[in-house]
Amino acid sequence: MSRPDAPAILDSTSSQGAGVSISRISWHGWPNCLLIQNGIVEAVIVPSIARVMQFRLLGDTVGAFWENQALDGRLRPSVAHRSLGDQWLNFGGDKCWPAPQASWTQQRGRYWPPPVAFDSQPMEATTAEGSAVLSSSIDPAFGIQIVRHVELVPGQPVMRIRSEFRKLAGSPVKVGVWTITEMQEPECVLILLPEQSKLANGYVRLMGAEPADLKIEEGVLSFVRHPLELVKIGTDGASMIWVGKTCVVRIDAEQGPGEYPDGGCVTQAYTNPDPLRYVELETIGPLQTMSVGDHIQRTAVYTVWLRSTPDPKAEVIKAR
Repeated sequence: MSRPDAPAILDSTSSQGAGVSISRISWHGWPNCLLIQNGIVEAVIVPSIARVMQFRLLGDTVGAFWENQALDGRLRPSVAHRSLGDQWLNFGGDKCWPAPQASWTQQRGRYWPPPVAFDSQPMEATTAEGSAVLSSSIDPAFGIQIVRHVELVPGQPVMRIRSEFRKLAGSPVKVGVWTITEMQEPECVLILLPEQSKLANGYVRLMGAEPADLKIEEGVLSFVRHPLELVKIGTDGASMIWVGKTCVVRIDAEQGPGEYPDGGCVTQAYTNPDPLRYVELETIGPLQTMSVGDHIQRTAVYTVWLRSTPDPKAEVIKAR
């Protein structure tokens, strides 16, 4: 593949499955990253900050995922050298946290920053049969290890990430699997609502102001990034669609029975005010009380395609 910003290949095809290759590369100042390709799309994994940093069509030099290039090559301080006053480093990309956020205070006595093993600490990366596996240390507050299985579907513009929580130590804790994908500023975000939403207005406001230009038409909730206010809403729709200038990304949350946090939210969306122009599309699994030996998992599916119409909502036809 030839493009102006192509990263240097350090190891060629260290692992290969049917139609899928994995190479070891450097990426924006981080060494020992993984590039997964299937001839249609590619994903970039940065184990040293526990992120899937990019997912895009081959030949796209920008991609839909937001990357905070002001932090290129930086690492979070080790736990031993971190103080309560340390600023959280927002690298961008895709990550996984325990839900609900209220449990963070219960488990460790403070609401922010995120639990140490869930955010930005290095993960061990292995490859097998065309997929990559990221494994964290055990989080000291939750007693949970995070294992993320990242794969591209051969012959399709699709990435699947299966995020698994393994309870290996400590007292029981009630949590759900929460994935957060930071994406470039969109032209709009669309969420496909169920025919019979359990939420009174089709969504709940979780933080900040009302979304900018929010509309609900024919079962589709749409909004744009608010330039001045932080915004967060939750829905019980399982499919979110990010519409950019040149491409579209759909994120599908795995559904199933159970108690979902924040009033029954399966998906959540956050928009950040200026100057950092990004949005977060989030999937949340049902809550489960985990004891040592238990594990829970949730799969999110990411699909990307080229934008084909000037009308963002027309992309819903492709997405359904």
